[in-house]
Amino acid sequence: MQPIMQAHAVTKVYKTGAVEVQALRGIDMSLNAGELVVLLGASGSGKSTLLNILGALDTPTSGAVQFKDHELGAMSEAQLTNFRREHVGFVFQFYNLVPALTARENVALVTEIAQNPMRPEEALERVGLGHRMHHFPAELSGGEQQRVAIARAIAKRPELLLCDEPTGALDSATGVTVLEALVEVNRDLGAATVLITHNAAIRQIAHRVIHMADGQIAREEVIANPVPPSEVSW
Repeated sequence: MQPIMQAHAVTKVYKTGAVEVQALRGIDMSLNAGELVVLLGASGSGKSTLLNILGALDTPTSGAVQFKDHELGAMSEAQLTNFRREHVGFVFQFYNLVPALTARENVALVTEIAQNPMRPEEALERVGLGHRMHHFPAELSGGEQQRVAIARAIAKRPELLLCDEPTGALDSATGVTVLEALVEVNRDLGAATVLITHNAAIRQIAHRVIHMADGQIAREEVIANPVPPSEVSW
């Protein structure tokens, strides 16, 4: 595994009037190509803030984030937009699909602007939805909609795949199906994959677990033998 992204002494402070909230307190971490990392912690521990900074959706108050040889803090807004477009796939808890578009058309929104995309049909096949590509979101289950969102995220062939509570709105059986899709994509495409969860059971599928508390990394845990999602002890 090769390092693809590094964060050095990253802090994030939000200000509301005279009140300051320190969301991140000096984060040091790295991500490797082909690695599946779980960020585990309670609500308010800083997981989503860190994910947004890694994906250049937010900027740190201090510290630095480096993607390969590029310092994100030195990039212009246009360069950050290109970074997100060309290198990062996002999967959120809520699917953010366009209701008036079919599954295939939702994925095509990304493939039409990416530099080296896979075909929408291929992306949907990878998540087991080739047979549902002409269905609209309202005709799909929650798990199927989330898998369309995963297909949309991977269709650009991202080097970094960031997933914020992708199973948070799903029951455990449907969540397993979604996690299986993510594990397969991580293995086949080799994207550095970061998955946020507050469900400690999900840590079993990861190569590495970063436990967060109060805006800091409390500890890191290497999983010697990750288990398939179907074997997770829920």
